Amino acid sequence: MQIDAQNDALRQAGPEDIQDRGLRLYNTLTRAKDDFRPIDPANVRMYACGPTVYDDAHIGNARPIIVFDTLFRVLRQLYGAAAVTYVRNITDVDDKINARAAERGVTIRDLTEVTARRFHADIRALGVLMPDQVNVEGEPPRFIEPRATEHIVEMRDLIGRLIARDIAYVAEDHVLFSVAAMGRKAGMPRYGALANRTLDEMLAGARVEVAPYKRDPMDFVLWKPSKENEPGWPSPGGIAVPGRPGWHIECSAMSWKHLIQGFAGRIACDPAEANVFDIHAGGIDLVFPHHEDEIAQSCCALDAPRMANYWLHNGFLQVEGQKMSKSLGNFVTIRDLLTSGKFGGPWAGPVIRWAMLETHYRQPIDWTEKRLARAQTELETIAGAIGALQGRFFGGCDITLRRWIADLDQAPPAPFLGFLMDDLNTPGAIGWVRGLIGRMASDLEAAGQVIRALSFLGLVSRQTPLALAAPLGCGQFSPETGMFGFSMSRIWRTAHVNGDARLLESTREELARKKIAIETDANGLVSFRSEADDDPALARVNALVAARADARARKDWAEADRIRDELAAMGAVVKDTKDGGVSIEWVAGQ
Repeated sequence: MQIDAQNDALRQAGPEDIQDRGLRLYNTLTRAKDDFRPIDPANVRMYACGPTVYDDAHIGNARPIIVFDTLFRVLRQLYGAAAVTYVRNITDVDDKINARAAERGVTIRDLTEVTARRFHADIRALGVLMPDQVNVEGEPPRFIEPRATEHIVEMRDLIGRLIARDIAYVAEDHVLFSVAAMGRKAGMPRYGALANRTLDEMLAGARVEVAPYKRDPMDFVLWKPSKENEPGWPSPGGIAVPGRPGWHIECSAMSWKHLIQGFAGRIACDPAEANVFDIHAGGIDLVFPHHEDEIAQSCCALDAPRMANYWLHNGFLQVEGQKMSKSLGNFVTIRDLLTSGKFGGPWAGPVIRWAMLETHYRQPIDWTEKRLARAQTELETIAGAIGALQGRFFGGCDITLRRWIADLDQAPPAPFLGFLMDDLNTPGAIGWVRGLIGRMASDLEAAGQVIRALSFLGLVSRQTPLALAAPLGCGQFSPETGMFGFSMSRIWRTAHVNGDARLLESTREELARKKIAIETDANGLVSFRSEADDDPALARVNALVAARADARARKDWAEADRIRDELAAMGAVVKDTKDGGVSIEWVAGQ
């Protein structure tokens, strides 16, 4: 295989440990599970297509974010945190963005800023690694989140190269890529190879009206003129009117800037192999035309035989057996799951993550309430086991338990990692964890392995105590928040079901010390009432609610949304009532 031949040659001149380390990934390009051999093990590079920030991300958008976050973790474990660079873009210039901004009567920048901020809050709740958690001050960034509007120069550079090589042409203030010209250029990959389709098959499946200025129906837009009130920049190719980029050129430019230019690549493209990176990832719906067009642009502009060596794609997601659609009433966002009663929620972030990883990333996933309820039950079972472990081995002392957790091996257990090395077999990895849950309460070794595994998957943080009663005793959690992001009512219910009288009493005592009263009605429903008049967290919430009301009075909707997002990050969901007031709901998961 050509990829193997290239890497064999690089191995002879590079570090000895360039040999693969056992990771195997299904490569859409080869339609096989390939051994992963990075071009340079000291500089492993991955790009994943990120969100278009015109509205809150839906649960289907969450799947690639979680899946490729898991791959990022595996690569960092195998090659070292300083040796892996991950780029996940944000598309902030797009037709959908323009339409939504006009619909809401806000500026495009205000819309994209607020939506991006909400996206970050949502995925952080899902345990996804973020740039501020990965990057180290004074060192090159290893997690980069570029925005399309910050890379217009690179887009124009690539388009200019394609025009100069007669691969792209100008027509009616557009710049278009010529698929036929690519086919005539020596050394280029076949257009359609990634999708495994012929030109005729792709043309038949397109079902779009062909613009009259196209030379060929398969040609696609690199640059287009901006309409009135749309964002625009000076156009390439001698076009006099301002314009904006097509969707596909954005990812080519951002991957080139952050994975090639900053390392081996040069605009002179000599040698051509320097303009290839390791992994490109995204949803299966992006294979054609988006990823196919990315390959065409990048290879022709940079004289590269490939854009990336390994192409990974996650499968589709449906909801309760049907395609997710607003018309069917089953459209659900990440934020819906985290903060509302929609779809049986609210659900804690780790519950959503666990439910997502139960299915192999390449398989279709049916998103159901039963799936989430099952994930919640399993995590609560683990929580109860760790609570029992604290009482049995640590005398009920959460500080001693936390020290033991901190001293655990930072690496994931070898059998667990072995499943992930086999094309991210997360169902197998979770199954391995399940096999240990029953032993956790009486076996420190088993408990330690479960904690190490769940920490690696992003389901728990070692920086927070895992014992059920520990959060309140240490003052590290708010009264409404417990382990795994569950509400205290769920902790109380778990303790009650398990008949843990000690935990029930200690939880009540710790709450009382913080002037929080537990109230249980005749049906066993639990509520919490603060008896403190000087709670600083509550004072902060009240101040933010007042500031938001002031912003709304000024019709400063962007500021009001920003404050609402800040409150949501604190666990306080603000809802505007019909009479003009507000209600505050405390929730878990953020």
